[in-house]
Amino acid sequence: MTDITPENRSDGRDLDLGYHATVLAIVSLLVWVGQTIGPAKPLVPGLIALFILYLMTMVGLIITKYAPVRLPSVAWISLVGIILTLPWTPGSAWITDRVANADFLALATPCLAYAGLAIAKREMDVAKTSGWKIAVIAVLVMIGTYLGSAAIAEFFL
Repeated sequence: MTDITPENRSDGRDLDLGYHATVLAIVSLLVWVGQTIGPAKPLVPGLIALFILYLMTMVGLIITKYAPVRLPSVAWISLVGIILTLPWTPGSAWITDRVANADFLALATPCLAYAGLAIAKREMDVAKTSGWKIAVIAVLVMIGTYLGSAAIAEFFL
């Protein structure tokens, strides 16, 4: 894995669009299978929804590569999605209706799996040097988060 420091951080101009298109296609197919099996979404409408999301993502990546304004790719992809689904955009109702057939929880699964695997060397070094102390802190944080959430839910709900 490469170390992403401020000196070697990419501004998006060096995106390999072919590589990203291939990876997005593979992830889209995995999500399509997952949403067909898990929440039992219909086969063809689910594929159409994922294809529309794929196209939106690719348009956002192309804009990231060639736009004179430098924004992260997630910003451009979000803007493309927002603009295409605004009520006054022609065809927005059709796009919104088709994309509603995508299961967004199934979309999150590959992203979370990648995030879990994409641990940098620095994080591993910190975990090794911290030893058992980091496990205790993690458990305390999880308990605190659970109790805090339960208290807020009890108070407000």
